[in-house]
Amino acid sequence: MAEFNEKVLKITDYKVLGRLPDPFLREDGSRAETAEEFDEHKSTLYKSVVELQYGHQPPEPEFLEIEYLSKSRRSRTYRIVTGRRDYPISFYVRIFLPEGKENEKCPVIVDGDLCFDYAFDTEYLDAMLKSGIGFALFNRTELVPDSKEAGKKGPLYNCYPEYDFGALGAWAWGYSRCIDAIIKLDIFDNDWIAVTGHSRGGKTAALAGVLDKRIRVVAPNETNAGSCSCYRIHMKAINEDGEEKKSETLADLIRRFDYWMGPKMSEYAECEEKLPFDAHFLKAMIAPRTLIVAEAASDIWTNPIGSWMTTQAAKEVYKLYGKEENLFWYYRHGYHYHTVEDIKMVVSVIKHQRDGEPLCNGFFSTPFEEPELIYEWRCPEK
Repeated sequence: MAEFNEKVLKITDYKVLGRLPDPFLREDGSRAETAEEFDEHKSTLYKSVVELQYGHQPPEPEFLEIEYLSKSRRSRTYRIVTGRRDYPISFYVRIFLPEGKENEKCPVIVDGDLCFDYAFDTEYLDAMLKSGIGFALFNRTELVPDSKEAGKKGPLYNCYPEYDFGALGAWAWGYSRCIDAIIKLDIFDNDWIAVTGHSRGGKTAALAGVLDKRIRVVAPNETNAGSCSCYRIHMKAINEDGEEKKSETLADLIRRFDYWMGPKMSEYAECEEKLPFDAHFLKAMIAPRTLIVAEAASDIWTNPIGSWMTTQAAKEVYKLYGKEENLFWYYRHGYHYHTVEDIKMVVSVIKHQRDGEPLCNGFFSTPFEEPELIYEWRCPEK
């Protein structure tokens, strides 16, 4: 696991568009000063973090049914049928059980990236299954396609046409329906449900973590703009191979992937500093539950400094809850991918928190010289 005694990134351009807004500040100008007050305040944060950023989310389904389809040596496959009674939709979930743990209630990691290839890596699967952790894998693009050309066409859009959620909201809804099925099947420890995903799947996992409090561990992997980075920081850096790259901006995101987001986010594409929130608000809404922010040192597009900055800011909210130990972050060597090392880090956190095992090395080390914080506010004193 990576320990960056040497700063491997050379920052060549670093722009701060504005200071990070205070997540404790309420609409009446006062500040949320206790954990209980912040819990109530989250309904205000929701308006910007979720409704502005990702659109108005699809509702709870009218029903959910599970159909058993098949069994293999390591997994079982089910069809989830859900949505509205007059417009049901369905998608598949494949559940992997840890070896030798078929009769034990173990933690489970839910991942919507069946549409990516990393989840089929045997070593990736073994990192979970041989550590006593189950895995539930589904294809989020069965709910709505990952296609700009398709527009608002797809099963979940058709099921709830009155809502303006983008693809990320639809995919996050899929995570919650998988969790419904997991709880209904009653084969895992339902107090230890984790979610992960990579890139656009990482954005989805983070949003699912905000929306679904049943998720104990939220582990987005290299989310890029639109989730765990920072809208107000733009950067360029020379990576580990000597190449200069830039970070993704909101304008970059909207140009190619506006269909992921809420319809009003495009209004801020050239004026990100005017957004009423930034990524630390999203991270704060997950508090006090466990959050693991994963980045790669040479993945400059993900905005490594921005991700670190908003995680430091979110720590102030975790401090209010007295749960700073539930906020994890790390950088590994390399580029944009969901690696075996990444899933081992998630497994280590789960085993550490649930079973008291030692935490692996590699957390809390940056591959760059840390800049000054771009916020002055702090956690209210108790």
